[in-house]
Amino acid sequence: MFWHGKQMYRRLSDEVRSARLAAGGADPRPVTDEDIAGLPSTVRHYLRAMGVVHRPRDWSFLAHFTGRFRLKGQGAWMPAEVWQYNSAVDVARIFHMRIDFAGLVPMVGRDVYLRGKGVMHGKLLGLVTVARSQGWETDLSELTTYLNDAVLMAPSMLLRPSVSFTDVDDRSFDVTLADHGQTVTHESFWTTTGARSTSAPPTGTPTSPAAWSRRNGPHPSTAGRPTPTASSSPAAEPSGNSQTAPWTTWNSARRRALSGTTSPPGDITTAPPQP
Repeated sequence: MFWHGKQMYRRLSDEVRSARLAAGGADPRPVTDEDIAGLPSTVRHYLRAMGVVHRPRDWSFLAHFTGRFRLKGQGAWMPAEVWQYNSAVDVARIFHMRIDFAGLVPMVGRDVYLRGKGVMHGKLLGLVTVARSQGWETDLSELTTYLNDAVLMAPSMLLRPSVSFTDVDDRSFDVTLADHGQTVTHESFWTTTGARSTSAPPTGTPTSPAAWSRRNGPHPSTAGRPTPTASSSPAAEPSGNSQTAPWTTWNSARRRALSGTTSPPGDITTAPPQP
């Protein structure tokens, strides 16, 4: 079935290819201290801690996570698997997740941000729709999550004219991304034990989509870069009371940055997942 392992990967590959995203091209030149000299001091510190300096810029990445998930921060933990592809060239995020309810019934979730539009779609058994969201709030929510991904997994993707940084204090900074007439901001925190990124209300909107908060663990991945270990989202109820929405912990993560290839993003099919 397509919602397991390599089948999930192939389905993601098909969607990336059909999206016809622009290729970023290879730029073997590493990011230097001079390249980031004009950024706020906290941002420079963070980029160095995340291994950005002395590496080529990432223009896209492919990620695979396995872990566990539960709704509203309570109830039983459920096995979860994620495959996702992000590109900084077109500002795109294609995210597929499988959750096994009661350890038996798979729900497949698909979150996409592409050319300024976001959509979230969840199906039981990959057939029966149980959740669907689109519209301006979803556009902003998906763009917010794209920014969150970039801050925590590939911050060199933020070294672009559409992104700006502002110091908050010596351990946090704001990062703002503009795309297709929409603007979102994150406040990012980091310490010697890891990093955390929290979304702020989108600029110029009366309300904001549910904000995601994620953190990196203190230990680097095998690629020498920190990897997200947990996620949560405080969602506002109509009554104005807040609740804890999905919380996810990841027990393994693999990522392949595609900054060093001249192939178009659709060619991720040439790099099958590791066992």
